[in-house]
Amino acid sequence: MRVSATVCSKGGVGKTTTTANLGGLLADAGLRVLLIDLDSQPTLSSYYELSQPAPGGVYELLATELVDLDQIISQTALPPLDIIVSNDYRNQLQQLLLNAPNGRFRLIDLLDRFADRYDAILIDTQGARSVILEMAVMAADRLISPIVPELLTAREFVRGTQGMLNELRELARYTRFEVPPVSILLNKMTDQLRDARDIANSIRTMYAEVEDHGISVLETPLVNLSAYRSAALQGLPVHRVEPRKPYSRKSPACADQLKAVAIDLYPEWADAIRAVGTNAPSGKSGTGKSGGGHVH
Repeated sequence: MRVSATVCSKGGVGKTTTTANLGGLLADAGLRVLLIDLDSQPTLSSYYELSQPAPGGVYELLATELVDLDQIISQTALPPLDIIVSNDYRNQLQQLLLNAPNGRFRLIDLLDRFADRYDAILIDTQGARSVILEMAVMAADRLISPIVPELLTAREFVRGTQGMLNELRELARYTRFEVPPVSILLNKMTDQLRDARDIANSIRTMYAEVEDHGISVLETPLVNLSAYRSAALQGLPVHRVEPRKPYSRKSPACADQLKAVAIDLYPEWADAIRAVGTNAPSGKSGTGKSGGGHVH
């Protein structure tokens, strides 16, 4: 079972959009996928329509000794994609985890319960640094950090996200756990602005030259296109909304961009990811029908 967490100490970089669309793509590739919404602003929880809502969610997962997973796992309208929704309405989890001796490591052991049910777990996190964000980092085997190619955002990544990871590495030295590697995803790129391209190239150069930092930059960026907004409004993953590149546009189709990112992150599932949509009839994109095969 692969566990990834989408993290960035700055808001507005596209963490939820990235998590929702990667989860939808992997599900259409036939993988059993679980989304976990740890953001106190539960946008991911409402991205996909729920076909079978569960009575509980993240609060029960982290605050109780709940054994029946069906009480906290909601099924979306895109099987096999499930979700544990954010439901900490009183904001109690932050204090609970701070007071708990295993607060930063609580999620690691809890996720073992899901190993027989899912191939991939994708965790969405809040923008501000917190014990909940640090807990998600320690529970993952890969971190995905979207960065918008703007100077302030790049600086915030170095100061905030990278600073947090360095502190957690020091903490983890005294435990059996490790801070996972980070994949930077250049997000909301544009073909028109030279400054954005220059900043993106600077980020690539910076992390290509530094060794043993545990941070790399994904080869494929995600271009800021209207298809992502349209997909969110329809409650669909973007690869169904834009499976092919519109005529005369330079940037690849959203489906091709997302597949390339997913293959970089999950190379063991590359064939299944590439096959998504190849069996879909022409003109049927956006209907909510899967075009992928099943992988178990």
